Amino acid sequence: MMASRWLVLCIILVAFGAGGLKSLDRHRHAYFQTRPMAELNHDEPRFQSRFASTKKYTQTHAASLIELKDGRIRAFWFSGSREGASDVVIRTAVFAPERGQWGPERTIATSGSTRQALWRYVKKLGNPVAGRAADGTLWLFYVTVSLGGWAGSSITAMTSIDDGETWSPAQRLVSSPFLNISTLVKGAPFLYTDGTMGIPVYHEFLSKFGELIRMDKTGTVIDKQRLGPGGYSLQPVFLAKSASQALVLMRYSGSERPNRVIGTTTDDEGQHWTPLRKTSLSNPNAALSGVVLSDGRILVALNNVEGGRNALSLVISSDNGATWRTVYQLEDQSATRDQISDANSYFNAVKKIARTSDAPLASADEYAESARRQMCHAQSCGFEFSYPYLIQTKRGDFHLVYTWNRSFIKHVQFTRTWLDQRMEKSADDQSH
Repeated sequence: MMASRWLVLCIILVAFGAGGLKSLDRHRHAYFQTRPMAELNHDEPRFQSRFASTKKYTQTHAASLIELKDGRIRAFWFSGSREGASDVVIRTAVFAPERGQWGPERTIATSGSTRQALWRYVKKLGNPVAGRAADGTLWLFYVTVSLGGWAGSSITAMTSIDDGETWSPAQRLVSSPFLNISTLVKGAPFLYTDGTMGIPVYHEFLSKFGELIRMDKTGTVIDKQRLGPGGYSLQPVFLAKSASQALVLMRYSGSERPNRVIGTTTDDEGQHWTPLRKTSLSNPNAALSGVVLSDGRILVALNNVEGGRNALSLVISSDNGATWRTVYQLEDQSATRDQISDANSYFNAVKKIARTSDAPLASADEYAESARRQMCHAQSCGFEFSYPYLIQTKRGDFHLVYTWNRSFIKHVQFTRTWLDQRMEKSADDQSH
C-alpha cells in the first residue's frame, strides 16, 4: 500500500513538472552553428594509442575531450572506488600533440567542493562533458545526485576563462521548473548561430528519453525539447549536417530485439524531429560518439554488438545514417573472453593488450592488476571498452578517448590520411 502511494506521488510530481515546462514560452529558434571545415593537411597516415589516465587501482570512466585554444587537448573523466561512490571525483589532464604526451592529471571537482559551492547536499558525481561558449569561455557540465540513484540527477556546471587551469564555483543548471531532477549529460555540447549553447541530455526517472536543452551565456536554460516519446532512448549524440539539418543518435535501453542505435533527424533547425527509429547499428545498451566530416560523411565510435562491451568499432555512413560500414576495429576481445579460465589467465591477457595500447609502458603489471580488480568477480572476468568520445581538431586530426576495462582512460589519435586509407580499404573489402 505504501509503495502504491509513493508511486502515485511520483506520477503527480512528474505531471506537475511536465505542466510547468509546457507553461514556459518557447524561446525563438536559431540555426545550428556548424563546425568550421577542418584543415585538410597532408600528414602521413598515423594511428597512435596511449593511456590518458595514470591513477591505478581505482575505477575510471566516462571521459570527454575538448580542443584548447592553443591546439592542445584537455580530457575529463570521473574516478573513484566505484561508480556512484561518495569518493568519486572529476579529473582532468592535457595532451600536447607536438610531444605526443599527456601531462599530469589532477582533481577539479569533488562532492565536497560541489556541495560547498551549491549549498546543498551532494551524494555523488558523474559524466563530465565540456563545451566552449560563443565568447570562448570553457564550460564543464557534470552530473550530480543528492538523493537516490542516477534517476535523481541534475546537471552542475563550472566555467573557465583560461582553458581549464582555474574554474569558477559550481552552479546548478535548472532544466526543469519542478524539483529539477533526472537530467543527465553525456553527449558533446554545440552552438546555435545566436550564440546560445545546445546540450544533449537525457531523462531516467520513470521513463527514459533524450532531450536537447538550450542555454544562454549566463547558464540559464531558455528552452528544452524532448527527442521523441519516453521508454528506451538515452545519451543523445547531436550531429549537425548543416545550419538546419541534424541527425541525433541515441543509446538503446529497451528490451525489444534486435538491439539497435536509435536515430531521429530534423530539417528545420530542430523545430520538428522525425519519429524515433532503429538504425542498422547494433547497440548493447551502451554510449556512442561521432563527428560529421567535411564531406558530409558521419564517423561514429561505438560498441557495434548486441551484447557486452568487449568490442569497440569505428564505423562510417555516407547516406546520413541509413547504412554503415566498419572502418576499423579498435578493440575486440570477444574470442579472448571465451578463453579466460581464471583470474591469472585474465591478468596475462590484459597485460598483453596493455602493452599494445601503450607501447612506452615500463611495466604493464600494475595496469593488468588494476583491470583484474575491476573486472573479475566471483571467478568470472570480462573486458570492457566503452563510453567513447570522439572529436576532430581544427587542423583535421581525430582524438578518441574511452573507458578501458573500467580502470583507465585510453586515448587514440589518428590523422585524416590514415582514416582515408582505412575507408578505401573497407570499401574494397566490402566490394569483394
